[in-house]
Amino acid sequence: MTATAKLMRSVFLATALLTFAPVMGSAPWLLGVSQAHAQTVSTIQVSGNVRVDAATVQSFLTIRPGQVATQADIASSTAALNASGLFESVSISLSGSTLVVQVVERASVGSVTFEGNQRFSDAQLTAMVNVANRGVYSREGLEADIQSIEAAYDQAGYSGVEVSTRTEIGPDGRTRVVFTVNEGVRTGIAAINFTGNNSIGAGQLKNAIRTKESHLLSWLFRDDVYDEDRLAVDRELIRLYYANRGFPDAQVLSAVAEFDTQRNAYFINFTIDEGERYSYGNVAIETSIPGLNTDALRGAVQTGAGNRYSISELQDSQQDLALRATLQGYPFAEVRPRIDRDIANHTFNITYLVDEGPRVYVERINITGNTKTRDFVIRREFDFAEGDPFNRSLVTRGRESIQALGFFSSVQVTASPGSAPDQVVLNVAVVEQSTGDYGVTAGYSSQEGLLGELSITERNFLGRGQYVRAAVGASESGQTFDLSFTEPRFMGLRVSAGFDVYRRIIEEGTRFSYGIDRMGGRLRFGLPLTDNITLTAFGGFESETYIDERRPDTNPEGAAAPPYIQTAEAMDAVLVGYTLEYNNLDNSRRPTEGLIASLSQQYIGLDYNLLRTEARARYYYPILEEYGLIGSIRGQAGIINDLGGDGIHPTQAFQLGPQFVRGFRIGGMGARQLLRNGAGDVVGYGDALGVTTYAGLSAEVEFPIPLVPETWGIRGAVWGDLGWIDGVPTVAGVDTDGLGDAIKSSVGASLIWDSPFGPLRGDFAHVIDQAEQDNTQVFQLTLSTLF
Repeated sequence: MTATAKLMRSVFLATALLTFAPVMGSAPWLLGVSQAHAQTVSTIQVSGNVRVDAATVQSFLTIRPGQVATQADIASSTAALNASGLFESVSISLSGSTLVVQVVERASVGSVTFEGNQRFSDAQLTAMVNVANRGVYSREGLEADIQSIEAAYDQAGYSGVEVSTRTEIGPDGRTRVVFTVNEGVRTGIAAINFTGNNSIGAGQLKNAIRTKESHLLSWLFRDDVYDEDRLAVDRELIRLYYANRGFPDAQVLSAVAEFDTQRNAYFINFTIDEGERYSYGNVAIETSIPGLNTDALRGAVQTGAGNRYSISELQDSQQDLALRATLQGYPFAEVRPRIDRDIANHTFNITYLVDEGPRVYVERINITGNTKTRDFVIRREFDFAEGDPFNRSLVTRGRESIQALGFFSSVQVTASPGSAPDQVVLNVAVVEQSTGDYGVTAGYSSQEGLLGELSITERNFLGRGQYVRAAVGASESGQTFDLSFTEPRFMGLRVSAGFDVYRRIIEEGTRFSYGIDRMGGRLRFGLPLTDNITLTAFGGFESETYIDERRPDTNPEGAAAPPYIQTAEAMDAVLVGYTLEYNNLDNSRRPTEGLIASLSQQYIGLDYNLLRTEARARYYYPILEEYGLIGSIRGQAGIINDLGGDGIHPTQAFQLGPQFVRGFRIGGMGARQLLRNGAGDVVGYGDALGVTTYAGLSAEVEFPIPLVPETWGIRGAVWGDLGWIDGVPTVAGVDTDGLGDAIKSSVGASLIWDSPFGPLRGDFAHVIDQAEQDNTQVFQLTLSTLF
């Protein structure tokens, strides 16, 4: 090559380098630099994995064999493996056409244990930490678990909680994680104070909120915990409490919690602006729907003129009016209350506007969250089905019915658009809760003495909404055996059906000079006639055997049973009857307003021919509601009619006692057998014979006890009882001096405790009117009942 040619080649190469160098610098792949990053992957090689198999590692990669591996693909695959939490470090590179993945695994967690925990069990803490669920150890994960445990203790009212961890390597090479918990000191709530509550007492407001002051049973209920979220709920509960008692403008201006380090407790202060109290003025119903009978709707209105304003009564009236319009054949009716405020007279004039709403139909009902309860148990609580008209009032009523089943801790019903403008989809989301109870209980009653019971109860048997209960009980007076079953929707109807099988043994000498062994069973059916009236019909069979081991020939020192027991064989009876009950109480557990009444009749046949009739009623009303004073008046009456002329056997008579007039024992009033000595002189009284007719009236005032925190659930009551009895059962061969004084009366005071085992009450009674042969008592301890 000539010198000229060499020179020309050098100039050409230099020019090319100067021209393309910037481009090649920005795109080095043009020169083959980093060309390996754009290779097509033929195989994937995983190394460093011990417990995690290669297939699991490859599942996190975004690169597959046959694909081109770019730098972006390698970066995203590396990030995915790091995010899995399984590895301490990850490295990915290309070696020719092989993708090489090198990992270093995190330590494997073999077990997780806890030390120093008492408030929460090991199982509860295990559910709070992720290290137990993921099975791998990481410092970051442990820190998050520590924060979860500390947050749980904080919500439970503990301060100064410290959680630390240590690790131990087991013989299998796996890591044992130990959480050490220093629970610190449990805080409480020393006092809850209210400012500005001029019309409603602090005790009533304390009952309305969820936050409670520390009390003797705080260790059991754990309701004296300060929590900001709960305090926010309490503010709304106070506002609603006022809004239901005539104060529509009431506001909670502030809710402040102050911590006292010396007492290790919070002081909570609510500041309230009550506003003015309002009542209802004129109440009217207007409609634009032709043919709708507004007069038939008036019974659904709870907001009567002159009554105090209540937002719940306003909403209930709105819902009930829509339901009644639906029953008249107008399923799309909507009700809106028009409220006109009269500031001068502090009244609201209410006009309920009943208009035709949009014609929308239920396309589908979706139910989620029910793992045990069958779908049909939830669906049947709605008064409509898929394809029926959509009615918001019926939806609200259905949600309340589902909640009232007691199977779910939460019930949410939402509506979403359907496949067409006139279609809507209902979504029902439930959270199930335990419906089975079993246990052993023990207690004391002044009537039964020491008592105990072993029972098993399931309120949602097999997820079908059925009720099953089996119980065995024993007391100083005898034993009881019970088995009950209830199907709430017999044959798919709004009719309940069930049966009861029982045995009652009353020991000889506990109440009478003889014992009774009673066995029986019955079938029953329940039918709701209206929202407040229920009819229950029943039929059954009962056999009664008398126990008399103190006969003069076998036990001369014992008291012999009366002749009508000594000569009696087993008595069999067929029972047929019904109970009609009315109930519009505002609260069935602690009523403050409303009426409950019942009428029952029972025919007793076969070896008897009797008709037993009883009526009871009790009316509750607030006397000074702002101070918690609740009054009640109770009336009751009963009569047994002899239909066959054979007389009324004493064992079928009314054995009246403290449930009729307090201060008397069971069977403590009425005719009694006279006991005479050999000379014929009366030396005492024997068994109670009972009565065939009675009527009584009682009045009671219940009140909070000063200086006793409402959260203890203890209240007081003063009362007076008045009763009248008549009728001596057929007592052939029995010496008796009759009823004596037919009027019975007493006055007294009571302590009522809303205990975890049910409402207990202790009655202190002073008997005013009684007969000489009556048996009385100063104190009795019983379960409190509505009647």
